[in-house]
Amino acid sequence: MSKYELKLPKMGESVAEATITNWLKEVGDTIEMDEAVLEIATDKVDSEIPSEIAGVLVEKFFQNDEVVKVGQTLAIIEANQEIEAVSEVPETVAAPKVSLELEAVGEAKTQKEAVVSENFLASERFYSPLVKNIAKEENISFEELEKIMGSGKDGRVTKDNLLQYLQNRNSKSQTLAPVTPHPAKVEAPKPISNFSVASGGNVEIIEMDRMRRLISQHMIHSVQTSAHVQSFVEVDVTNLVKWRDKTKVLFEKREGEKLTFTPLFVEAVAKALRDFPMINISVEGDKIIRHKNINIGMAAALPSGNLIVPVIKNADQLNLVGTAKKVNDLADRARNNKLKPDDTQDGTYTITNVGNFGSVMGTPIINQPQVGILAFGVIRKMPAVIETPDGDFIGIRQKMFLSHSYDHRVVDGALGGMFVRKVADYLEAWDVNREI
Repeated sequence: MSKYELKLPKMGESVAEATITNWLKEVGDTIEMDEAVLEIATDKVDSEIPSEIAGVLVEKFFQNDEVVKVGQTLAIIEANQEIEAVSEVPETVAAPKVSLELEAVGEAKTQKEAVVSENFLASERFYSPLVKNIAKEENISFEELEKIMGSGKDGRVTKDNLLQYLQNRNSKSQTLAPVTPHPAKVEAPKPISNFSVASGGNVEIIEMDRMRRLISQHMIHSVQTSAHVQSFVEVDVTNLVKWRDKTKVLFEKREGEKLTFTPLFVEAVAKALRDFPMINISVEGDKIIRHKNINIGMAAALPSGNLIVPVIKNADQLNLVGTAKKVNDLADRARNNKLKPDDTQDGTYTITNVGNFGSVMGTPIINQPQVGILAFGVIRKMPAVIETPDGDFIGIRQKMFLSHSYDHRVVDGALGGMFVRKVADYLEAWDVNREI
């Protein structure tokens, strides 16, 4: 019988590794073709890895919570029938180790490495063998390594973090952890004595799940990285509401899709990003990266209470029908945990509809490495002064607040304010007689 190497497949252009969260099959189990063998997690998306053949699982190379690189062999499956020969199974599929050639190493170096090993064991942060080897080869001290801001799971320093650090080693653009050696780890405040567990207080301790820990790390990293500032605009969306009210039933009958406010917001933001391309940027060190594609992420709340941001790629190139279908598809798959890793990658700007929860406005945190995020508040009927050629009068209008958080390192108040005002202009100018 032939043996088949089950490898971690490519899961998107910017996805280089994944964490194994659960093995669905154990050694000796029978596997059907296309049956899921294990579950993995990338930055936010959970996925299943299926087998391309039918057979028996004979060997596993990784355990739960271990990080695997794209292309690495996860397991060996003995096929039920002959398949094309696969490459010989390596003795180990862990990250490559650098031969120490102890015979040629002097006593001083041996003692130094022993000290470094003890430091790694004492560290609260995990370092992969590959990162350790690169650090040794590049003469990066343990203390220096501890200060590097990690973007991996639980603040782990990845190979990319280390290579970026080396590239900027002689400059001051490298982001280092301020004061504390573990920036991604936040110590929980000590419980108030009246409610301490030891004294039998009426409390419940809840462990954060994996996604909530990731969200926590991302939020802290964003606040530490970007100089957040906000601009607010009140917008009259009376015509927009009237148009949707008279169109949504026909739209659903014709397209088989619900018409929410989100695709209308996406269209206005995409137009404004075309008008203000310096909002559609990201920052890498001292460099500004201006994106030609307008990829709008939309923050979506999950049934678990966690948050995920699927991305509408090339939003400015979609018509309203296409945008509505894309929004509904991503939202539905997000609720059912069916998003693919690529669905959350490559966003250039993010929106969030805090009005869904009744909030008048919000001050959202920027989704790194982007430089802006726009919150849409709840739409309310409000008394307003209406100007006419015959004079002013009071009328009832549908209004909402737009809250724009932006990175003041690269976006000044004038640009941040003009951008959100432009979004408001597009919403206020909505043609109530517009065809679908």
